[in-house]
Amino acid sequence: MRIMHISLGGCLSAPPVKYGMTEDTGGHIAYVLGAAMAQAKLPEVEQVTIVTRLFDAPELGAVFAQAEEDIAPKCRVLRLMSDRAEYLEKVDLVGELPSLQNALLETLEAMGEARPNVIHAHFADAAELALAARKRFGITVLYTAHSLGAEKLALGATPSAELRARIERETRALAEADAIIASSRDEVERQIPKLVSNAEGRAHRIGPGVCVQEAGDAARARQMLGGFLRDVSKPIILAIARPIRKKNLRRLVDAYASDPTLQERANLVIIAGLRDGLGQGCSERDAVIADLFDGVDRHDLWGKVALPRQHSAQDISDLYALAAEGGVFCNPAFHEPFGLTLIEAAQAGVPLVATQSGGPSDILPELGFGALVDPYDTASITRGLRQVLTASKRELAARRAQNIARRTYDWTAWAMRTQRVMEAVTKVSHIAVTSDMRHDHLLACDIDNTLTGCRNSARAFAQWLGRNGEIYAFTVATGRSIAEAQRVLTEWDLPTPDTIISSTGTEIWRREGSGFTLCEEYAALVTQDWDPQAVRAALEGTDVRFQPVYDQRRWKVSLFGTVSDVPAIKAKFYKAGVLARIIPSHEKFIDIIPVRAGKAAAIRFEAARRGMSDDCVIVAGDSGNDLDMLSRFENAVLPANALAELDGLASVYRSPLKHAAGVLDGVQRYRTPQPMLMAGE
Repeated sequence: MRIMHISLGGCLSAPPVKYGMTEDTGGHIAYVLGAAMAQAKLPEVEQVTIVTRLFDAPELGAVFAQAEEDIAPKCRVLRLMSDRAEYLEKVDLVGELPSLQNALLETLEAMGEARPNVIHAHFADAAELALAARKRFGITVLYTAHSLGAEKLALGATPSAELRARIERETRALAEADAIIASSRDEVERQIPKLVSNAEGRAHRIGPGVCVQEAGDAARARQMLGGFLRDVSKPIILAIARPIRKKNLRRLVDAYASDPTLQERANLVIIAGLRDGLGQGCSERDAVIADLFDGVDRHDLWGKVALPRQHSAQDISDLYALAAEGGVFCNPAFHEPFGLTLIEAAQAGVPLVATQSGGPSDILPELGFGALVDPYDTASITRGLRQVLTASKRELAARRAQNIARRTYDWTAWAMRTQRVMEAVTKVSHIAVTSDMRHDHLLACDIDNTLTGCRNSARAFAQWLGRNGEIYAFTVATGRSIAEAQRVLTEWDLPTPDTIISSTGTEIWRREGSGFTLCEEYAALVTQDWDPQAVRAALEGTDVRFQPVYDQRRWKVSLFGTVSDVPAIKAKFYKAGVLARIIPSHEKFIDIIPVRAGKAAAIRFEAARRGMSDDCVIVAGDSGNDLDMLSRFENAVLPANALAELDGLASVYRSPLKHAAGVLDGVQRYRTPQPMLMAGE
C-alpha cells in the first residue's frame, strides 16, 4: 500500500523539529511525523509520502525551500509550490489552496501507477486538496481534524467570517471523507456529531503515539534553569505549549502566584515556544509572552519562575526528567483536542494536571493518576497542582501511569490499527446491507465480556462466523457508542458486524459503504415521548452523578449509580410525569433511555426489517443492560461469566463456557445439529 499524508501549515521537516518556532509549528507536526514513520515500517506499506507547502524563509531554515526530503526508509516529504513564496500563517494559507490543489493534482498525475492508495488529510485545508484528488483519481480519503473551529466559539457567540468559512470546510471534510481518524472520545462522540451527526459512523478513535525522545538528564535541566531560579533543587511545575491565548498560560502563572505553599514546594517552568526576543513574532504570540512577563512581574515571582526563550529537543527531555523528580506537568488550555505533550510527560514518569476540556478527559482516567481541572477557574488549577504534588504514594502511582502510557500510546499500534481501517475502506464493496439480503438467523451479541474476555474464544468466534456469515446476520448490541464499539471490536480482532445496535439499544447503525449509517426510521420511533431535558430536570436532588459528557447521547442519559438508586429515580420521574426506561448494570451504571428503545426493541426492529420472526433470533449477553433482550427472546444465551444481576433469568441457556466460547456453545445448542469444535479457555 502507498500512503500520502497532507499537512500544509507550520514548518514540517525531518526530525528534530523546532516546535514553537512559529505559531503553527505544534503537535500536529509531531503527529504526522510519528504516524508516517511508523507506517513506513509496516511490511505491507510500500511508500509513505508527506505533502506540505514549500516556502522561502531562510530565517526558519533552508530545508523548507527544498522540494523533496527523505525522512526515513520508505518515508519522504514532498513540498508543493503555491502562488506566494514566503512563509504564511494558517489564516493566510487559505488563499493559497487553489494553487496548492493544482500543484497536488499535477504531482499525482505525474506519479502515474505510483499514486497513493490512500490520502490522509490533516486539517480541513488539506482535506480540500485530498477530496479534489479523490474526484480526479478515485483515491480513498482519510481525515484527521486535530482541532475543530466550532470549539473556539463561545456559547451563543457569532462566528467571524473567517471562522465560519473554516467550520464550513471542516463540515465538508467530515461529511465526505471515507473514514475519520480521531484521538479522543470527546472528539468522536461530541465534537464531530455536533457538525455532522452521521460522521460518527465513519469515525475511528485511535490513540496516537509519541516520538521517542533521548533519555533526559535532570542535572542538565537544573543547569539550564540555573540562570532563572534561586533554588534549582526544588521540583518543578512544567508547562510546554505554543504561546497562543487558548493555551491559557497566564492563568497558570496566576494559579501558582495565588498559593504560597505551591511557591514554597516547587518552581514554575513554562516553555512557550522559541523566541529571539520580544516583538519578534506575530501579534498574538508577542501579546501572550508579554502577558506572562507581566504576570511574573506583577506577582513578584522572579527567581521562582523560568521562561526560557530557546530550547532543543534534548532540553525538553531533560526537563521531563527533572519534572519526574517530585514535580508535575500542567496543561491548563481552555480546550485541548488531544495533548501529545501530556503523553510525552506521562511516558517520562511525570504526573499530570490538565484541562477537563477535550482529550485529557480521556487520557488521565486511562492512566489512573492525575487531576482534571476547570481551565476557567484559577482556584481549580491551584487545587489540582497541590493535589498531585502532595498525593500519597505519588511515586508509585506515577510509575504505574508511566507503564500504562508507554503501553497504550504507541505509534506502531496506531499504524497497525489505521492500516486495518485503510484496508477496509479501500476494499469496501459499497453495497449496503438491506432487507433483500437474506440470512437464516440474526445473531445479536453484547461485546464486553460476551465476545471479549478470552482471546482464544474470540478468535474461534471470528473463524466460525467467517464460515457461516451467509447464514447468520451478525449484530452487536452494546451499551457503548458506535465509535467505541468499533474500537473494541478491532482491538479484539472480531468481525465487522452487519449492524451495530449501540448506546443500550437507542441507536441502530448499519454497515454501508466505508462505515456505518444511522437508521433514521428507528431514531424517529424512539424520539417519540422522549424529553432528555425533562429527564435531567427530574434527576435534580438525587444522589446519582452524571457520567462524562461523551457518554450522554441524543437518546440516552447516563449516570453513575446502582440498582438501589432506581426506586428514587422512578419516584422522581413519576412525580414529574417523565416517561423513560431505567436500566442499571454492572452495579455502577444507570442508563435512562426512551420507553420505545432498548436492545430488545432494536433487535426486533432489525429482525422485522429483514423479514425474520423472533424465533430466528439468537441473543447473547452477560450483564444488566442485556436483560431485556435476554428475557424477550426464546433463544437466549448466558456465558458462564455472566454477572449475578442476571441470576433471576429463567428461560435462557446457561453455557458452562465463558465469553465467546459460551456464545458458540449456545448457537450450537439452538441452531447447529452437528458437533462443533469449541475454543478452549
